[in-house]
Amino acid sequence: MNNTITSGLPAFSGTLPTSPTLPSSSEAEGSGFGATLKDAISQVNELSDNSDQKVAELVQGDRQDVHNVMIAVEKADIAFQLMMQVRNKIVNAYQEVSKLQF
Repeated sequence: MNNTITSGLPAFSGTLPTSPTLPSSSEAEGSGFGATLKDAISQVNELSDNSDQKVAELVQGDRQDVHNVMIAVEKADIAFQLMMQVRNKIVNAYQEVSKLQF
C-alpha cells in the first residue's frame, strides 16, 4: 500500500537540533531593533535629500514637472511624520517601562 501523505516529504536525515542557538554578536548587530531603526532613519533622510534636490532643480529652471517635485516633497513629509510618530511611541513605551517597579 502506498502512503500518499508521506510520499511528498523529503527524507529524514536522522539528526534533530538539540536546542536553538543564539546568533553571534556580529549577526545580532545587523538584525536588531537598532539596526532597523537606523535603516528607517536613513531611508527618511534619502527621501528628504531627494526632495531637496528636486526642489532646487525646479527653482533653477532645470525641471518643468511640478507634480513630480510635489510628490517627492509629500513623500518626504509623510515619511518624516511617520518617523516622528514612531519616535513618540518609543518614548512613551520607555516611560511606561521606567514606571514599572521591579
